[in-house]
Amino acid sequence: MIVPDTKNWTWVLERACSECGFDAEATAYSAVPEIVLDSATRISSALERDDARVRPDELTWSVLEYGAHVRDVCRIFDTRLALMLDGDGVEVPRFENWDQDATAVADRYDRQDPAVVARELTLAADRIAAAFAAVPADRLELRGARSDGSLFTVTSLGRYFLHDVVHHVHDVRG
Repeated sequence: MIVPDTKNWTWVLERACSECGFDAEATAYSAVPEIVLDSATRISSALERDDARVRPDELTWSVLEYGAHVRDVCRIFDTRLALMLDGDGVEVPRFENWDQDATAVADRYDRQDPAVVARELTLAADRIAAAFAAVPADRLELRGARSDGSLFTVTSLGRYFLHDVVHHVHDVRG
C-alpha cells in the first residue's frame, strides 16, 4: 500500500532537493518550458519499458503511476497558471485542493495503458510548457495561493511545478 504524501513541498523553493538535486533558485524561469518538455520525454520513454506497470516495492509507485501523476500535475498546474493570469493582479486567486493520492486510486493509475498515458503526458506537457512560455514579463509577479495559504508568483509556481516533474524523472530512472 502506498503511504499518502502529506509533506508540504514548498521548501523546494528555498533549497535544493536532496533526493533529485533540483535547485529552484538556480533555475531560470525561462528554462521551465524546455525542462518540462525534456522531463515529459524521459518519463514517456520510461513508460515504454516492459516493467512500466511493476512497482519496485509495495511502498513505491510504478513508472505507469508516476507517468499518470505527472500528466495530471501538468493539467492541474495549467489550470492554476490560468487562474493567476486571468486575475486582475489585486485579488489573489485560490487554488482548488487536489489530493494526488485519492486521484491515483480513483482514476486507477495502476490500470491505465502506458502508451495512452505517454501520449496524454506529452500533450499535457506541451500545453503547460507553452502556457509558461507565453507569460509576458510584466505578469510574472501575479500571485496565487493554495488553500493552506502558501503564496506563489507565476515565477515561483513555475519553479515549484518544475520540481515535481523533475523529481519524478528521478523516480522512474531505471
